[in-house]
Amino acid sequence: MKTIILFVTFLALSSSSLAADETETEFHYRKGEEADPSKWSTIKKEWRICGTGKRQSPIDLSPKIARVVHNSTELIETYYKPVVATLQNRGYDIMVSWEDDAGKVVINKTDYKLVQSHWHAPSEHFLNGERLAMELHMVHKSKEGHLAVIGVLFREGKPNAFISRIMDKINSIADIQGGKASIGKIDPREFGWDLTKFYEYSGSLTTPPCTEDVIWTIINKVGTVSREQIVSVVDARRGGFEANARPAQPLYRRTVYLNEQSTPSEH
Repeated sequence: MKTIILFVTFLALSSSSLAADETETEFHYRKGEEADPSKWSTIKKEWRICGTGKRQSPIDLSPKIARVVHNSTELIETYYKPVVATLQNRGYDIMVSWEDDAGKVVINKTDYKLVQSHWHAPSEHFLNGERLAMELHMVHKSKEGHLAVIGVLFREGKPNAFISRIMDKINSIADIQGGKASIGKIDPREFGWDLTKFYEYSGSLTTPPCTEDVIWTIINKVGTVSREQIVSVVDARRGGFEANARPAQPLYRRTVYLNEQSTPSEH
């Protein structure tokens, strides 16, 4: 199965062989302490861009700062399939990874293979000035090492169906940093995206080394997640990662697109 939607052309991004799942962990999020987000750029010289970069993520998204595009002439294609997946407590987040090829997105004729997914609570991206309860990142990587991340935002409300399915597994590894649990076959489509309207911009990893080599697609439609689910995901993190959201970064001169599609098609 593939889903085809329209996409705005981005400028070529600088190359990077570092995927988001290879991020260092010598940092945390406790404001005012030695390794908080405002100090990431001083911890290692390789992380300097966290403070000096002009294309850093996350950002505050709103129609006011976006160029609205209707039915653009460029394409994103998604090709996903169910594959056995593993849940892992990485200490700074909870990650789902697939044991085999679970599919890809194709952006501007470039393939980006699905690498992993993980959650941030609260959300990293703001929507209309508001930080939401949670954010899902679906991380993809091209064979050249470039990254494409699809982000989904959630408000507190009704339980999220996918998280409900794996809640017992999350709780089973909550106290085990590095702990893993098999969660059976997972189809990436189960995360439930609505790709009729979405923001697009060029940015960075939201954790050190903050590499500026990421195509971001943030879904405009906001999902829901229950308080119990938020607590469960947050409780699985320790040592300064309980609230694993980087502050919003300056936009500088970047263009943000708000892509509205009237007739997205599925095949």
